[in-house]
Amino acid sequence: MSLDIRRMTLADVQGVHEVELQSFATPWTIDAFETEMTRNPNAYYLVATEQDEIVGFAGLWQIAGEGHITNVAVKRTLRGQKIGEKLLSSLIESARELALSAMTLEVRVSNTPARSLYEKLGFRYAGTRKRYYQDNNEDAAIYWLALEGEDA
Repeated sequence: MSLDIRRMTLADVQGVHEVELQSFATPWTIDAFETEMTRNPNAYYLVATEQDEIVGFAGLWQIAGEGHITNVAVKRTLRGQKIGEKLLSSLIESARELALSAMTLEVRVSNTPARSLYEKLGFRYAGTRKRYYQDNNEDAAIYWLALEGEDA
C-alpha cells in the first residue's frame, strides 16, 4: 500500500464524506465539510490517499491554543491496516507545528479499537461525558494529550 497523507482541500469533500458515511452513526453532511474548508479558519484536516483515492481523514479545531479532534475515520474495507494510526500521528505532528499545547477528543466508550489507538499514541483518559452521543445516548470517554511541558 502506497499511502500519502496531506492537507484536505475543498476538492476532497466528496471522498471524505464517503468515508464519513461508512464510519459514524450520525455522519456530517457534505455541506458541513464544505463549511469546514471555506468558512472555519480554525479547522485543520488531513486526508490519507492511496492512488488518489481518499481512504481516511482526520481533523481538528484550533481552540484557545489547543487542538480539539473532530473526527478520525478510515474506509471500512481498509481498517486494521494502521491508516488511522498514521493519520493521527500526522495530526499530532501538525498540532506541534501549529504550536498547540495539547489535544483532546471524545470517543464512544464502546469503541475499544479507537481508545486503544489513542492510548498507544500517548493520549490519557480524563473522564466521561454522560449520554454524549445523541443517536443512542452512549457515554463518551474524554482523552487528552499534552504536546509541551512536563507531560509531553
